[in-house]
Amino acid sequence: MKRFPVVGVLCLSAVFGLSACSDDSSSPAEEATEAAADLCTDLNALKADNAKLKALNPAVATKDQIKEAYDAVQQDWADVKENASKLKDAEREAVQSAAEGLKKGYEDLPGDTTGRDALTQLQPQIQSLDQAATAAASGLKC
Repeated sequence: MKRFPVVGVLCLSAVFGLSACSDDSSSPAEEATEAAADLCTDLNALKADNAKLKALNPAVATKDQIKEAYDAVQQDWADVKENASKLKDAEREAVQSAAEGLKKGYEDLPGDTTGRDALTQLQPQIQSLDQAATAAASGLKC
């Protein structure tokens, strides 16, 4: 039972540590956020193009107009499927990266580290993992 709080703290610290480090490449969490934004954009385009198809007047719409609107909907659907997959991959990578960061942070603790010091040092990793897991678990909010 005593290991659970230490592991939790270690996880949070790993998250903070990873978020504190920055470079020019995007982090898995940033990629997940970008994929979610892309998916929201694609879903909005799908809804808009489907509305255009639905709004066509059957009395005057040509077959070419219907095909054009249909093709737009199909392209939007393909984009939705692609970005939904990217989002799942990015969320998985973000959680994996955060969990590995916590593991590394914990393993790098000196053997004589007190519980208090361990929790303090691992706070960034623990927070990062919490954020990544929460983001992966929550639904899109477009």
